[in-house]
Amino acid sequence: MPLIQTSAYPGSPAYLYNGHLQTIFPSMFRRVQDVGYERERLVLPDGDFIDLDWIERGRPKLVILTHGLEGDSRRQYMMGMAGLFAGNGWDVLAWNCRSCSGEMNKAFRLYNHGDIDDIGDVIRHALRTRRYKTVALVGFSMGGNITLKYLGVHGREVPDVIRRAVAISAPTDLRASACLLDRPSNRLYRNRFMKKLVRKLRQKAALFPGTLDMQKLKEVAVWRDFDDFFSAPVNGYRDADDFYAQASAVNFMPGITVPSLVLNAQNDPILSPECSPAWLAETHPNIYLETPRSGGHVGFLVARDPYTYAERRALSFVTD
Repeated sequence: MPLIQTSAYPGSPAYLYNGHLQTIFPSMFRRVQDVGYERERLVLPDGDFIDLDWIERGRPKLVILTHGLEGDSRRQYMMGMAGLFAGNGWDVLAWNCRSCSGEMNKAFRLYNHGDIDDIGDVIRHALRTRRYKTVALVGFSMGGNITLKYLGVHGREVPDVIRRAVAISAPTDLRASACLLDRPSNRLYRNRFMKKLVRKLRQKAALFPGTLDMQKLKEVAVWRDFDDFFSAPVNGYRDADDFYAQASAVNFMPGITVPSLVLNAQNDPILSPECSPAWLAETHPNIYLETPRSGGHVGFLVARDPYTYAERRALSFVTD
């Protein structure tokens, strides 16, 4: 069974002694050399757009990277993964979700954990315009959830060239993760996400008058309220419960037919145990669950190594 009992992760540097430091330090202080992306704008079927950042060298293998909530292709974890794969014989496509590439998208909707239409359009575009014999998918946090849901929903209809996938720090159970964000110890993450999302919602409210009641922000006491008042209606869900049910990858992962690694640290401050479904990995032939004791959220730094354990583990998993 693909439940990985012992992780090879050696642990973070000694000065990063808890999950919060292991999460915050790389996000704020890790520096990754520019990987030399070339940007392409993809017009979507609904007339909106997303921006694709490529490292294209005519190789037969492609890795498609999906970032986390309010991330983008230039986050240190995206460029670290891009650089490692590019240096080991892969082309790279790091795509930016709607509104995340530095320019607000045109449609009223934004992006969300449960949207798999856009990643589907990205994959179809890459396969239609280039010739790849092998494709791997790698997603971080929200991007990991999107990747797993895409694979689970499409099952055997996933293109044959997609051979493997990796989800890093994936919140596969959104209801449980939303509850964790309300803990006092997670106020930093909650406030950071909220500030960025509210800024975008205000832009949408100005562009589409009468669509959003921004006064509802005063009634937000817990993250679920925010999802009820804003995340759900902006993205076409009935309410927070509908959003959590339809967007949580764990509800669709039984349909996965591609070998997929889920790498979630046990001390991740914003992932609950429900996000690491051991019950599924114990019986599912294609879901590999690895839960190191430490690593934080999209952290996994290693002393004296320019690449993280997650980056090296992803490369080894998709090339096995």
